[in-house]
Amino acid sequence: MQETTLSKDDERITRIDIIEEAYSTRYGFDVSTDNEKAFFGICSAIRQCGEAARSNQALIHRSLKQDGSILTETDLAVSDAIIGRLRELYPDCNIITEEIDLHDFSDDKRLTFVLDPIDGTDAYSQGLPAWCVALGILDKDRRPCGAVIYAPRFGAGTQDLFICSMPDDERIFLNGKLHRTPEHYDVPRQMVMGSNMLRFVDMRPYKGKVRCFGSSIVHEIAPVVFSNLDCTINPYCYAWDVAAAHAIVEKSGLTLRYFNGDVLEYDDRLLLERKEVRMPILVGSAQCVKWMQDNLIMY
Repeated sequence: MQETTLSKDDERITRIDIIEEAYSTRYGFDVSTDNEKAFFGICSAIRQCGEAARSNQALIHRSLKQDGSILTETDLAVSDAIIGRLRELYPDCNIITEEIDLHDFSDDKRLTFVLDPIDGTDAYSQGLPAWCVALGILDKDRRPCGAVIYAPRFGAGTQDLFICSMPDDERIFLNGKLHRTPEHYDVPRQMVMGSNMLRFVDMRPYKGKVRCFGSSIVHEIAPVVFSNLDCTINPYCYAWDVAAAHAIVEKSGLTLRYFNGDVLEYDDRLLLERKEVRMPILVGSAQCVKWMQDNLIMY
């Protein structure tokens, strides 16, 4: 698909209307408290946006942002729809999103939502399946505490993948069922890697198989979801490329760390100045992460 001008008047791809969904256990958790009702509402909004993005994938146009990354009408439509729904369901929250700098952040707010409307836009714009709508949730101390991720065309033995976890709840639900993280080898046999990772790390000591899909979030949650994918090494990225996966990974019992072992913190540099993470990110069991740190070499 050639780079072109984004459409401004085709409402099939420029507007997504969120419809109220009756409360149910379709996302895995019971819905009785106000917090559960609000979280159900945002799960529903993300599912509807993901379904709209899937339906519109063949219709969108591909354009370039100033930094050279890809933008489509769907990125903007999903962003608008979810921001609107967040403001209804969580009126006292911060919102950080890839496509819009809202210039409104307060450390006094209980939750911060970090949204990537389409993670894997390049893959999405080419008709490929590895992309997702990703919403990470940080608590008042900016620690990952919840997430909703919907990959409408990239499932684990199914057509799609919907994974979520509420703040103040350690459970993870995958496609409506309580999820148990698979066990992995201490020395990785299959690794997930970002598409440009070879620019930053010497991978020659690793003798196993490598998988590359096209979405940072999909890469980072892969060891949580897929039993044969032992670990992930993901290149430089932004807060919205990691926050949703970070919460899921930590609750799963796996580890997400910088290449040097430091904890990834969502400081002003990452959230407000909108800078990249300091170095590549490692995901896996403690043993897998240590193996990568001991054997792979950053350039």
